[in-house]
Amino acid sequence: MSVFTWPIRVYWEDTDGGGIVYYANYLKFMERARTEWLRMLGFSQAQLTLDPGLLFTVVEAQIKYLAPARLDDLLHVSCEPQLEGRVSIALRQRVCLHAPEGDLLAEGAIRAACVAADSLRPRRIPDMMRAAIVTSGG
Repeated sequence: MSVFTWPIRVYWEDTDGGGIVYYANYLKFMERARTEWLRMLGFSQAQLTLDPGLLFTVVEAQIKYLAPARLDDLLHVSCEPQLEGRVSIALRQRVCLHAPEGDLLAEGAIRAACVAADSLRPRRIPDMMRAAIVTSGG
């Protein structure tokens, strides 16, 4: 399985008063990595909303926190996709310190569903997108 990794620097706005990353921001970091993974596959979320008129919405999220990230740390957020049925993608995500193989700070299991942009009803992931995901290792 192919692993996509995206670097993210911790800024002041990501931290609490003690300079430690606020727990909910790990979800934001994971969202950014998923967005960049889609972009790497050739899919802009803004364009997908317009044509073919679909969105991906998170329907399940589990996170395990192992160690804190701090102000100015360079994180590497990974994304390992796996197609699940016709409308959803399961993603294993990891947040590591300094390098993709660095200290593991948090890991998550995210499930995203494909939905119609206008009705938010489940929609089959388009064949071209399924093919790109499979080719990338998912």
